[in-house]
Amino acid sequence: MSSSVSDASDVSDVSENDTAEGTVKKRSWPRRRPVLSSLLVLAVALTGYTVWTNTQPVRITASMELRATPDEVWRVLSDFEKYPEWNPFITSAEVTSDSGRVEEGATLRNRMHDASGDTTFTPEIQTVEPGRELKWLGKVEPGWIADGQHRFHIERIGPDRVRFTQTERFTGVAVPFLKGHLEEKTLPQFHAMNAALQERLDALR
Repeated sequence: MSSSVSDASDVSDVSENDTAEGTVKKRSWPRRRPVLSSLLVLAVALTGYTVWTNTQPVRITASMELRATPDEVWRVLSDFEKYPEWNPFITSAEVTSDSGRVEEGATLRNRMHDASGDTTFTPEIQTVEPGRELKWLGKVEPGWIADGQHRFHIERIGPDRVRFTQTERFTGVAVPFLKGHLEEKTLPQFHAMNAALQERLDALR
């Protein structure tokens, strides 16, 4: 009888331990699921935000009529070596790729100046159309943080008269937080460069 009771007790103990372990296992799942769900929601939100910031660019633009021909404007605009002499915004620019020419695919090293100080960028030229358009793209690595596509457009509007438009298109996850800075500190330098370009053209005539 005593042996029987002992066996019964052993069986009961095992059953209770199994039940306890099973309870622990069952309780662990509800704790993991909310964490996994939260991480999934966060990942989806970050992905959606990244996509949104790259499809909703921030643009700043400054346009000015200049007393010059498209070719005259292009000669000054594409002469990077002379930028330190007249340009208050892009205070220096140089082609760093092997060809040394202003051409599509060439890399640059530009020093930009605004109210917050000097910043150096290494953009790649995307478009070169003499007398009409110059465009480059700069990136803050790894690329999705902030990209800036800078475009100079020259449009003839009359004899010895053009409309010169400077535009930058910004995309990336950091851009919405920089919008105020770009409008308050960088955009005035676009206007300053446009005005300085006219002074340079007048001086060369």
